[in-house]
Amino acid sequence: MSTTTAPAAPKESLFSKKNRKLITDPLDDNNPITVQVLGICSALAITVKLENALVMSASVLFVMLAGNVVISLLRNMIPSRIRIIVQLVVVAGLVIIVDNVLKAYVYDVAKQVGVYVGLIITNCIIMGRFEAFAMGNKPGPSALDAFGNAMGYAWILVAVAFFRELLGSGSLFGIPVLGDAVEKTGLYALGYVNNNMMILPPMALVIVGIIIWIQRSRNTKLIEQA
Repeated sequence: MSTTTAPAAPKESLFSKKNRKLITDPLDDNNPITVQVLGICSALAITVKLENALVMSASVLFVMLAGNVVISLLRNMIPSRIRIIVQLVVVAGLVIIVDNVLKAYVYDVAKQVGVYVGLIITNCIIMGRFEAFAMGNKPGPSALDAFGNAMGYAWILVAVAFFRELLGSGSLFGIPVLGDAVEKTGLYALGYVNNNMMILPPMALVIVGIIIWIQRSRNTKLIEQA
């Protein structure tokens, strides 16, 4: 008696159209900050300087990327009832690594962002990707999902920090770009003054709101129907 076996399903490429959307969707259509409204606290607190925003973005990228891969590798061994505890242990371990690396190599920046790096443990974006994606998918797609969401988070932080530091302090990465406010050179010679409101956390919320407005004006499918 002969038996027939079903042909194996074709293996999906890591960079197939479906997997590429894991990177592109969080940049716009499903951005974690402007669409999902997650991770807002760090966008308000850490964006007074461009350097701090980049360090925070790199930290979240490392934690989310490594964490998603680790959780994906362990997904079939994690009992369902303790999965949140395991996810917290993984993210806490990765955050400790990031914190110590920052203290070792960029101590001055670590002193400024250390509190917020510690709060990565409670970042809803990271725990959300662990629970919603890494627990049910292979390491490759999980890594792409983490990279896309971290980049979606990062570009918002960098955009907010760019305008806050430029208009609030007249500098980028701590380097004066509008002239010398004391010597009255550059734009300051024309009467320009720094807007001190830009260095206050509420202005980060205003800039995020402007980004959301522009995003929905350009992409009307993001507008919720009443």
